[in-house]
Amino acid sequence: QVQLVESGGGLVQAGGSLRLSCEASGGTFRSYHMGWFRQAPGKEREFVAALKWSGDSTYYAYYADSVKGRFTISRDNAKNTLYLQMNSLKPEDTAVYYCASTADVVNIRTSREYRHWGQGTQVTVSS
Repeated sequence: QVQLVESGGGLVQAGGSLRLSCEASGGTFRSYHMGWFRQAPGKEREFVAALKWSGDSTYYAYYADSVKGRFTISRDNAKNTLYLQMNSLKPEDTAVYYCASTADVVNIRTSREYRHWGQGTQVTVSS
């Protein structure tokens, strides 16, 4: 059973940076497609970024338009850890951020495609 644990959230001023981490246990991390999603109060969970495994050693990155150029997703397979570097943060980035994994995916941007989820970490950006 895959377990995911996020960390790195917190309170930051607009324009600041945070790096989220998601440590995975169980399963074969390097072969999982991994994603970050977020959910703000009163809103639906939305896609942020994802890394899709190509089947060899290549991963393809995908980003929501709202974070492209500001956020960077990466992974360290040796540490079984997924990262989300968030720069130039805005108040509208405030949300609970979740990492998710799946062994098979058709649409990497769709939350229902992911099988395993972390508990989430709160990110609050003050203006």
